[in-house]
Amino acid sequence: MKVVACYSIKGGVGKSTLAANLAWASAALSARRTLLWDLDPQGSGGYLLGVDRRAGDEALAAFGHADMKHPPVIPTAFDRLDVLPADPSLHEAASFLARLGKRRRVAKLAASLDDRYDRIIVDCPPVMNELSRQVLHAANVIIVPLTASPLARRGLDDVMDDLRRHQGNHAPVLPVFAMYDARRKLHAQAHVAEPDWPIVPMASVVEQMAVHRRPVGVTAPRSPSAEAIRLLWTGIERRLARSDATT
Repeated sequence: MKVVACYSIKGGVGKSTLAANLAWASAALSARRTLLWDLDPQGSGGYLLGVDRRAGDEALAAFGHADMKHPPVIPTAFDRLDVLPADPSLHEAASFLARLGKRRRVAKLAASLDDRYDRIIVDCPPVMNELSRQVLHAANVIIVPLTASPLARRGLDDVMDDLRRHQGNHAPVLPVFAMYDARRKLHAQAHVAEPDWPIVPMASVVEQMAVHRRPVGVTAPRSPSAEAIRLLWTGIERRLARSDATT
């Protein structure tokens, strides 16, 4: 089982949309038993896959245990894809983990799901706190969606600085230009400055995910956005498969 973290220190960059699409790609394209672990209190990642945010405190209660023998997951309409939904109690998760003093609690919880899932895609909270740092520590790959703007590099630098301070030998980091619009001069300039960063174009089919509550690969499988997701996941899966072969 491998963990892919979708992480950004600011909202509005397409983080949850990317997490939902990658989780679907893992299940549908790679035929992996996949869990989207929604740790953003807004619950957008699960919502985009047809799973509503819970009203209780099950999301926070999970951190009180050393493993998840009976995880409160919800199956989606898609084969091999489940969601561990968010709820408002996640606003307290960082302080709860800090008081608990168990710095590897998220890693241990993820590891306890090894017999159920091949891939866990985590939609991280859009902040630097104890919860997000524990997720990044547990991750095998860290995906950082960024807006295509002159501030993109600064945002990535902030993430890398925090990883160096708190993680040491952290997982590989893959920046992604999410919500990319080639018609915008600033976006094109940002892409020229970082030509190796993958691009996921912004399009109406992506925005319509919030209406249909289905991934782009289902609603618009031949769209440029769906193709970008496929290419991005193929690269991630290739890296994870190499990691599988060496462990």
